[in-house]
Amino acid sequence: MGYCHCQSCRSWSAGPVNAFTLFKNENVRVTRGEDHIGHFKKTERSDRQFCTACGGHLMTYHPHWDLMDVYAATLPEQTFVPAVHVNYAETVLPMVDGLPKMKDFPAEMGGSGETVPE
Repeated sequence: MGYCHCQSCRSWSAGPVNAFTLFKNENVRVTRGEDHIGHFKKTERSDRQFCTACGGHLMTYHPHWDLMDVYAATLPEQTFVPAVHVNYAETVLPMVDGLPKMKDFPAEMGGSGETVPE
């Protein structure tokens, strides 16, 4: 769980940061309303999924990592405990919270692995 500061996530979430939760794709199960899930593939790296009935953002599948980013706000029972900021080099809302601030992504996810100061 964490915050993404990239321009793409800011645009998609309509906010200055996007709160994300990442799960292995096989661990995500839609329990109702699956027939109302629409898709928009912005890139080959993101299959954005939204509700066709209300327009709400639900999740984004990242096939290159086999991870599903389920929007934190759609999981009311889940306690959101952020651990990291990613793409902090693009931030428009600096946050002082003591969490690591990744310039882009961790090295194991294909990023530089570099951190930047708060």
